[in-house]
Amino acid sequence: MKDKVVVITGAGGVLCSTIAKAYAEKGAKIAVLDINQAAAQAVADEIVAAGGIAKAYATNCLEKASIAQTRDDIERDLGLCDLLINGAGGNHPKGTATHDTFDLQEDTSEIKTFFDLEADGIDFVFRLNFLATLLTTQVFAKDMIGRGGNVINISSMNAFRPLTRIPAYSGAKAAVSNFTQWLAVYFAKSNIRVNAIAPGFFVTNQNRALLFDDQGNPTARSRKILAGTPMGRFGEASELLGTLFYLSDDRAAGFVTGVVIPIDGGFSAYSGV
Repeated sequence: MKDKVVVITGAGGVLCSTIAKAYAEKGAKIAVLDINQAAAQAVADEIVAAGGIAKAYATNCLEKASIAQTRDDIERDLGLCDLLINGAGGNHPKGTATHDTFDLQEDTSEIKTFFDLEADGIDFVFRLNFLATLLTTQVFAKDMIGRGGNVINISSMNAFRPLTRIPAYSGAKAAVSNFTQWLAVYFAKSNIRVNAIAPGFFVTNQNRALLFDDQGNPTARSRKILAGTPMGRFGEASELLGTLFYLSDDRAAGFVTGVVIPIDGGFSAYSGV
């Protein structure tokens, strides 16, 4: 990865910031993209302070013009993209049900059931996870034509085993996995490999309140998650890196394209019995 240009979206978050710093340690030049300029800048500053090369770019991955402007800025500052990691994503309360199942005996006036899910929330989740991946790849993969390159998407174990309560997020990540396979075939003769990782449960700023109460104790949902994870724990961000390094290495994985690799402590393999 020495002197390669690595573009990472959603890089102000816990997982993708760890990924950004790890690639920087390998000598890559890192473009830190996030809609939150301050978060992106903090990551870039940390990389530079450690002796690496990085620059932050405030980018809205749902607006192609914003992505295109960032692409031009990156070419000027760092060069053309060699590796694109599509990490931007997330969920929304409007696309989330309150309970795991519908109870005929329960008063539903104070909870959000499947029938109360809001279209704008569902739409936002699909756009943030799937459309952002598509648009960002359109912009940056164009420069890989004739040069070769690598795209790694961030799917989720939700794409294999949909979680209760979050149909929009599970469906959107399934779309990301399907798109990864489609794009791998489309670019197969263009020397562009397209793969994805599917993380299981990792503690991030987005899900911390879901997994732990105000005293730092695991919530009831957290306990269910751990009971369904054969390894019995949450993943560490650093545990994503080996798979990412493998997929981005043209010598080790030069014949690998169109795969979605779970990194989930066995969650997607476990039937519950």
